[in-house]
Parts: sequence; structure tokens; C-alpha cells
Amino acid sequence: MLGLWLGLCKDLFLYRDRQNRCRWDAIDRPVRSAAGSRVLVVGLGDIGSSFARRAHDLGAQVVGVRRRAVPAEACPPYCLRVVGRNALDEELPAADLVALCLPGTPDTAGLFDAARLERMKQGAILLNVGRGSAVDTDALTRLLHEGHLFGAGLDVTDPEPLPPDHPLWREPGAILTPHISGRFSLPRTLDNIVAIFARNLGHYMRGEVLDNQVSRTTRYVSADTAGQRLRCEPDR
Repeated sequence: MLGLWLGLCKDLFLYRDRQNRCRWDAIDRPVRSAAGSRVLVVGLGDIGSSFARRAHDLGAQVVGVRRRAVPAEACPPYCLRVVGRNALDEELPAADLVALCLPGTPDTAGLFDAARLERMKQGAILLNVGRGSAVDTDALTRLLHEGHLFGAGLDVTDPEPLPPDHPLWREPGAILTPHISGRFSLPRTLDNIVAIFARNLGHYMRGEVLDNQVSRTTRYVSADTAGQRLRCEPDR
């Protein structure tokens, strides 16, 4: 996410395109800075929180969006505030970067439709590393082409994979990766997954509460599972 954001801010992907054409000329538009920018992280789970912390460390002002607002006294130190999804439309026009870290559920499908994308700040950047179903791909393509959005970094699309004839492939303000941010390109990822499994196996063998239980209501790990987590009975 940081790579996509900074690459878009500094036009690095456009310069790579020019390098491939052996062009030695500057792009005539201002670049962006992470410091001082307003970052709206939609989906403040593990991935969103990790990105929010790093954006804060780079000098950005971060606002988080969750299903429900977080009281000021419980707000993490790397966020100005954490609002509920009902406040999303109020926050969008002020955000220089909107980072989507959402699961694929009926509640998130089409969340960023044409109307919501149009509410984004002129010249804003969109990142999506959650699920492509959250974004109207055709509307996003249009807004990039019209110049309403500065750029988009997408690890996911709708449909996925994106058809070869879709115009988003050829939109210079977009950078697309083939849903690879959650794979094992970082060797430590596999070690982390094995460690999580081993810890949970220990909980299971001791009849303890398991970590990372998924809510049947939200379809992902959330506060809804608090107080409802079951102890495992390994002898059954």
C-alpha cells in the first residue's frame, strides 16, 4: 500500500512508462507529499491499522472508518478520529488519499459506487487492497480519465481478473497488481501464518478460546465475536 501510494504521489509509474519509451523529459504537473496529507482508511482492521500507523509516521493526518465509531478516549494514537460508516460521505471530500481495506461482504459490495467516488476530493488518490467488489470499476475508470482523481492503486478489481479490453488497463493514472499483496512474496508471511496456527492449536489442545474467530454476522474477525467466542473441546 505504501509503495502504491508513494509511487503515485511522485509519478514513478509514469516515469517507468517513459523509461520504456526511452523518453528523458519531466512530467509537467506537481507531485504530492505524504506529509501533511489527509488519509482516510476505510476498514480499520489489521491491514488498515497497519497502514494507518505507517501513514501517520510519514506525517499524514489519518481518519479511520469502521462499521461503528470509536469514542475519542479509545481512538488509537495514529488516528485523528475513528468514525462510523455513516460518516463516510462527510469525510470523503477532505481526503487526499482514500485507502480501502474491506472484506467482501454484502455490506461492502458497491460501497464506492459512482456517487461516492464523485464525492472524493478533486485530485485525490484511491487505493484498494481489499476486494474489487467494493468499487464501481467503470465509474472509477471514468473519473480517472476525466481527471477528477489523480490516481488509483488497485490490487483488486471487479471483475477479477480484469478483461484485457477494459479501458482501465490503459488509464495512465492507474497502477494494477494481480491480487498479490496477500500472497507469500514476503517470506516472513508464511512464518507468521504458521505461528498463528501453532498458537491456536495450543489453545485448542488446552480447551481454550481460539484467536481470530470469524463472526457469522459480519463474515470477518470483528468486535461482534467478543463475548460470543466458544471454548474448544478437543476430546469431542
